[in-house]
Parts: sequence; structure tokens; C-alpha cells
Amino acid sequence: MSVTLLAGSATASVALATENPAAAPAATVVPTAPVENLIVGYKSSATEASSNTAAADDAAAKGKKAGKKAKFDRRLGTGAALVNLGGTVAPAAAADVIAQFRADPDVAYVEPDTRAYAMAVTPNDTEYAKQWDLFESTAGMNVPGAWDKTTGSGVTVAVIDTGYVAHSDVAPNIVSGYDFISTASEARDGNGRDGNPADEGDWNATDGECGTGSKASNSSWHGTHVAGTIAAATNNSKGVAGIAYGAKIQPVRVLGKCGGATSDIVDAITWASGGSVAGVPANATPAKVINMSLGGPGACGTSYQNAINAAVARGTTVVVAAGNSNANASGYSPASCNNVINVASTNRAGERSYYSNFGSIIDIAAPGGETRRATDTPGTVTTPENAILSTLNAGTTTPGAETYKPYQGTSMAAPHIAGLAALLKSANTSLTPAQIESAIKTNARPLAGTCTGGCGAGLADAAATVAAVTSTPPTSGRENTTDYAIADNATVESPITVTGVTGNAPAALKVGVNIVHSYIGDLKVDLVAPDGSVYNLHNRSGGSTANINQVYTVNASSEVANGTWKLRVNDNAGGDTGKIDSWNLTF
Repeated sequence: MSVTLLAGSATASVALATENPAAAPAATVVPTAPVENLIVGYKSSATEASSNTAAADDAAAKGKKAGKKAKFDRRLGTGAALVNLGGTVAPAAAADVIAQFRADPDVAYVEPDTRAYAMAVTPNDTEYAKQWDLFESTAGMNVPGAWDKTTGSGVTVAVIDTGYVAHSDVAPNIVSGYDFISTASEARDGNGRDGNPADEGDWNATDGECGTGSKASNSSWHGTHVAGTIAAATNNSKGVAGIAYGAKIQPVRVLGKCGGATSDIVDAITWASGGSVAGVPANATPAKVINMSLGGPGACGTSYQNAINAAVARGTTVVVAAGNSNANASGYSPASCNNVINVASTNRAGERSYYSNFGSIIDIAAPGGETRRATDTPGTVTTPENAILSTLNAGTTTPGAETYKPYQGTSMAAPHIAGLAALLKSANTSLTPAQIESAIKTNARPLAGTCTGGCGAGLADAAATVAAVTSTPPTSGRENTTDYAIADNATVESPITVTGVTGNAPAALKVGVNIVHSYIGDLKVDLVAPDGSVYNLHNRSGGSTANINQVYTVNASSEVANGTWKLRVNDNAGGDTGKIDSWNLTF
């Protein structure tokens, strides 16, 4: 079987939370904004330095002198006193109270309790304004909001594709890869497999060269375009910004002249995820995310599925493009394989791109762009600004000068999700591939437009997904931490009794689940409402991966909140056991 890349024809912040530095002793800090609290540092010899009662009396007295109701609030970890001014007061009024403290020889320093803010910086990359797919509210993936928490550092993403042609905007994030093309004539590098994944070009000189119906074409430099979307260097005053610009890219070459062979791709999946391939040196930097923007017709074969299953079992998330045939993705491979994140493409209006495959096996949608409208003459380029801009090369056959160019395709959508997966893995290293997929789908938002045929959970939202995996939702006391053993082929329930909540449960009831189990593909997990209604949370997905540590969102608005809720876990196979470690409800 031969597969091809899944791009259409070419047309084509970092947040830094800062605090005001602590004032030096006796420094004059003049408030410039309304003030609610003061931080007062007493000298160690002062009674107020160790006595809260004395600090409270002192605050009240000084506030009275300034005409304010100042009150001791609490002691900070540094030993300083937090003094409340009885509400937000104007800078001048706050200055009067500050003056009272500053005049006291027992006070080492006093300063307003100012606020710090995350400083989301717009990247200074020269082409960033054209990357609508990252930031536009209608159909962008809300990526800048995720950069406050993570940029993908510590994660390697394998791009199994045409290889990599040198580009200065990607080079800082490249790690050693491999060329898996076995046939020298297809590799165009004079040999078969070797340690150099350089893209030698995938051009076709004549029509029919790659089989009936194939057309002559220039080299695509497809793998370099994909790599730039995932991890182009960012804030370097050059070109484009990468989604996970702190991550590393591992180029793994499988596509050359006339596409690539399943046998080569299967070995590439194995090697990239840290598995062993005969005759190939061990991968020194195994990837935690694999991107495959490639495919062909036909259902997923056993060779693909076995390689993907093994990669996921090693902890590698596998992202694949749905295909560009405007057809059901179930008829294409590896899009139809299990244990992958299958990505459809959307356009700048938030609709399914006219070419994108669709169907019930789609997991998520991401920007893939459109260089023309569906009704435009095929082959025309009418809206290059609506495609996905990334790193490329100007050579028509062999490499030339580096450049940037917009492409369209599910090939462009998939690396958006691979980049997001890298952000998630970097932000929370304990996440499994199943948990990464679940988080992306759970935190997606509805498409702004339509998707005939099905686009999965909706449009991926990077900021919302990263926030979900980096925060622990409050349990509001509604938690059961008792261990409940999960035996083979058995069902167990853990209860939580809710009282004191008025009316029905919310439409976004948060269900935090922590299950320890060696094979979560055995498990069916349900939330059971007080009236017996069942809401499925997990249904035998995840294969051989271990443990569920996930927050699910359930529309429970039809259920009365008060009563006994249950987490029901059903083990459907033998050989693996575990326990419900804890779970919680957040109303």
C-alpha cells in the first residue's frame, strides 16, 4: 500500500507573571491606583512584629489618625502584617494611612498591596498577524492563551512525513531523526534507509509517473510545512510562530517519490515512539507525540493498528489527518485506525473545509484552511490568506531558498492538534495518550459554522484544554476518597451524598475521576444520578494504557442536585484489576 501527504495544493504569549519588587526598608511607595490593603513590615524589635493583637491595635490607631477604618487582616508568610483599609480607597487617602505607618520608627516598610497580571505577549514573529488559525475568535484555536502556562518544553514531536529541508525558523527545534524510505529510487538520496532525514524532494516529472491518474508536480516540502506549524521558533523576529514552540521536532522521512510504503511507515511509528526496528539504531529522543499528515484509501490494516497500539502503549499520542476526499474517513487509513486522534479540517469561517473527510470516527476539528472556495474552479487560488501559513522551501524539485507559504489540507489541521498534545504533555507530564485525547475533546468548543457529516467534538481550544489539565477543580467537600477494589469482570460503585444544593445540578457538572487500573480499555465508567439516570464517562477506550485521572463535564441539568450520586465502574475482561482511588463532584 502506498500513501501520500494530505495537503491541498499550495497557495500558498509567552506570559510572564510579574510582581512589583519588595520595597527596600523605609522606601517611599506612592500608590497610583485605588488601594484596598497595605503590607506593613515591622522591625523585629517591635511588639507588633510578633503579636497579632498589637498589630491590630496599631492598625486601628493609625487608620483613625488618617480618617480611615484600618484593620489587621492576617500575617503573611514573611511575617509582615496585611492591613485592610475597609474597602477600596483612592490613592490620596491610602497615602495618608501610609504616611502614618512610615512615621513610626518601629515600621521597617509599608507598601500598597498591588496586583500582578499575566503578561500575554504577542509574538514578534514578522508573519504572526497572518496566522489567523492561532488566534482569531471565530475559527482560531485560541493558542496564545495557552502560552501563559506552557510552550511544549521537554516534549519531542515526531513528524512522520517527507523529511525536513533546512529552514532557519525551524532549525533551533530540530533533533536527530531518521530516513525510513527503503528504496533508493524513491528516496532520491542514492541509498535506502539512513540516519539523514533530509527531504530530497517528492516531485513527479511526468503525468502517470506514479500510476494511472497521477500528475506531474513540484516538490511539496510538506514535512517542513507541518514542522513549522508545530514548533517554529517564536519571538525570534522572524517568520511564523509555532503552536508548541518550546517542543522539539524529530523529522522521520517516509514519503519520497510517489508517496511511501506501509512497511516503512509502520517501522517509523515503532522507532519514533521508542520501539526497536532491526538494523536501525535506537532512538535517543523518543517522541511523546507523533504527527502523521498522510494516508490513502482503505480501512486500517493490522500492520498499522499493531504499530499504533504499541506506540500508544509506550505513552506516545498518535495524531493523524482525516483525509482530503470530502468523504467518510472510515474508508481511509490510518485515519480509520483505533487509538489515534483523527483530525478534520475547518476553514476561516469555522466550517468544515470543503475537501475534508468527515464521519463518526472523527475525533476533533482544527484549522486546515481553504485556498479557494468549494465553488471556485479547481486548481485556482482565490483566498491564499485563508490557508495555513508555515515554513517552506522555494525549490521546485531540489531544495532552494527557504520561504513561507500558505497550504490547505487536513495535513495542516493535524499538526495543530499534535502541537496542542505537546503543550498538554509538557504542562502535565503524567497525562496518558487517552487522557490527552479526552482533554482535547472535552474542552473543544462548537464550530462557528457547519460540519456536514460530522467533525467530532468540535473545534479544539488550546487555552481551555491546557487550563483543564493544569488546574485541580475544587471539590466543595463533595468527594469520596475511600478505595473501592475493581475486580475482573465485576461492577463496583462509590457513592457521594449531596445536600444543601438548591434546585438541579448544572449543565456543566464537573466529575473528577481518579482510577488506578493497569488496563483502562477493560473499563466502562458511568456517573449515576440520584434518580438512577446513567451518564457514560469512559467506555473501554485507551487500550492497554493505565489509570484514569480526568475531569469530565456532564450536562446534568435535568437532575435534582441533592441525593446520592454514584461512580459506577464495570470491568469487562480478565487479567487486570485496580481500584477507584477517589472521585469528586463540583457543582
